[in-house]
Amino acid sequence: MSETGNDKLKAVCITVLGAGHLRPAPGTWGSAFACAIFTACCWPLAVSAAPRWTIELVLLAGIAASSWASVRWGEWALARYGAKDPREFVLDEFAGQWVALLCLPALAYAGFWQYCVIVGGQFLLFRILDIIKPPPARQMERWPAGVGVLCDDLMSGVYAALLGQAAWRLTPLATMLGLADITETAMGA
Repeated sequence: MSETGNDKLKAVCITVLGAGHLRPAPGTWGSAFACAIFTACCWPLAVSAAPRWTIELVLLAGIAASSWASVRWGEWALARYGAKDPREFVLDEFAGQWVALLCLPALAYAGFWQYCVIVGGQFLLFRILDIIKPPPARQMERWPAGVGVLCDDLMSGVYAALLGQAAWRLTPLATMLGLADITETAMGA
């Protein structure tokens, strides 16, 4: 059975440009690709002083598109890769990682090194939470096909986003990196 162009497109999307084929830890590679794609899309917006909501709009569009494709092509991917949650299927990590980056006010106003620390920190938070899957993420993983594959990652992204909100606004780390001042500026802007 030969692969159609549509199947190739699905595979490229489900594996996030092939990140799902990288070893070890393809989920980590999927999250890393998500951070790189996010930076490629959003750093230029931050540098150009585009309104902060444009970054959130890009994030929401990416989350919506990757969530839609994960659910729409989930059964196809499970059949293609022959597993309940195939390692190659990392589009769910992309969606969850982008949820972890939502609403971080310092992102739009930070210098490049601060931006990298925030995105790197959110990457680590998301990966840790995606691996341990605190409730209800673990239970969501049991839902059928692409919905189950996706929803545990979205929930882990929500947890990472909440922890990131505290870390980048309220902790001594935020003060040490100068993010507390940036956050105050962002709130006033």
